[in-house]
Amino acid sequence: LPVPRVLETPFPASLSVRRANFYLGNRQRRKGVFTGLLRQLVLLPGADATPQICTTMNVKVATLSVPTILQDVPVKPASNEVLKYPYETDTKVTLGSRPRCTKQEKAQFWFNASRRGLYLCNGSTWVSMLEVKHRLDYVEEYQNLVTNSETMGIEVFTIPTVGLFAATANRITPPGSAIYKWTDGKFVPYQNIPTYQAQSWKYFTIGKKIFLAVANFEQNERGQEFSVIYKWSHRKAKFITYQRITTHSARDWEAFVIEGEAFLAVVNHREGNNHNVDSVIYRWNARTGLFETNQTIPTSGAYDWEFFTIGPYSFLAVANTFNGTSTKIYSHIYIWLSGSFQLFQSILTFGAADWEVFRIGDRVFLAVANSHSYDSGMPAPSNFYAINSSIYELNITAQMFVKFQDLLTYSALDWEFFSVGDDSFLVVANSFDGFTFSVNSVIYRWQGYEGFVAAHHLPTVGCRDWEVFHTAEGSYLLYSSAREPLSKVLKLKTT
Repeated sequence: LPVPRVLETPFPASLSVRRANFYLGNRQRRKGVFTGLLRQLVLLPGADATPQICTTMNVKVATLSVPTILQDVPVKPASNEVLKYPYETDTKVTLGSRPRCTKQEKAQFWFNASRRGLYLCNGSTWVSMLEVKHRLDYVEEYQNLVTNSETMGIEVFTIPTVGLFAATANRITPPGSAIYKWTDGKFVPYQNIPTYQAQSWKYFTIGKKIFLAVANFEQNERGQEFSVIYKWSHRKAKFITYQRITTHSARDWEAFVIEGEAFLAVVNHREGNNHNVDSVIYRWNARTGLFETNQTIPTSGAYDWEFFTIGPYSFLAVANTFNGTSTKIYSHIYIWLSGSFQLFQSILTFGAADWEVFRIGDRVFLAVANSHSYDSGMPAPSNFYAINSSIYELNITAQMFVKFQDLLTYSALDWEFFSVGDDSFLVVANSFDGFTFSVNSVIYRWQGYEGFVAAHHLPTVGCRDWEVFHTAEGSYLLYSSAREPLSKVLKLKTT
């Protein structure tokens, strides 16, 4: 415990330094005075003198100094309030919503009560000086989003200066799929688009152009099988048809940029009854303003593409689901070399429906959602759907992904990674346990050496897709149901 000390002689209110000697840092009276090097002494009562300390290495210029501001007389108050020294008068702390931060507010403080954070204006932006990190406490139901029909996937995106949107890939046409806009803290219908058993949406930009691509699984009324790229019209404030691309039971789009060039990859699930078909990577032609075929890659009943970069290298992982006889097949990771994707690694998966790449610190992970185990030539397991999904970690030395952890899932169809404060989480879309579609999806918390540990169990019905998004009011999870026309927005409650 600290020992209270009472000085025999209190520090004088007025101190003259003319012809005065100072004894500083006396370790013990018997051993004499301070023996170190004193570069500068700053007398600055009531404040931190660190910024005023002379940093010169030239001992000759290290002098006793009193800051100029302290040589002035105190500011005369307008009333009978206590006298303030000039260095105190400019200190101001603003409470409430984020104030502006310009040269006029430089060196002013702002206390954000909602985040319990203290920020300092540096003349242009607020710099965090002290901030309490949020922790996920629990998850609560926030909005029931009634959809056109069952929803196979959701894409949440923000159009600059316009707002936050969510596009649902709905099964039935008509009425097709819907786009919702976040308005007054809720998603409200904004635009409807004709789709044909839509599976997913992908939002992306090329320069100032804004696009939204839909993966259609079925043919249209004229027997044509197209997936469609829509472009945002600023004038009409809605998405309009831009380019139709022939696809074969398309499941997913992935957009990415390599060496300044834009690409769009489609997952073709099957052609007729043949699941072993080519999926296609398209390259943006800036001259024609269209996507053109760049490369085809053989896939087997594929569900998902996942693009990611590690240092200077670009990768594209495909989730292969079914080859016509078995779901126990290899999914592949490709690496971009010399202008095309080439095979990098093959990983055995079981009806893989999704890849999710994420980083924790300087570690890179890749999680696969395994949906079910089926092999026409093997005895049937007791439960096709209760099966491990796996997390792989990049091993730099081995230059490959190695298995890090298995997690028991129930016909898992999607993984979503997100962070709250210093904590990292993975949420899985469990869709079917072999008996019912009403099965809990699970949020796993990263616990370092222990890996991911189940933290929250969320009741879901036929869960197909998870999306995380953030607004000024907080963080949210949105899940789509492939079994009923109802998706749900859940709010992350933090402490």
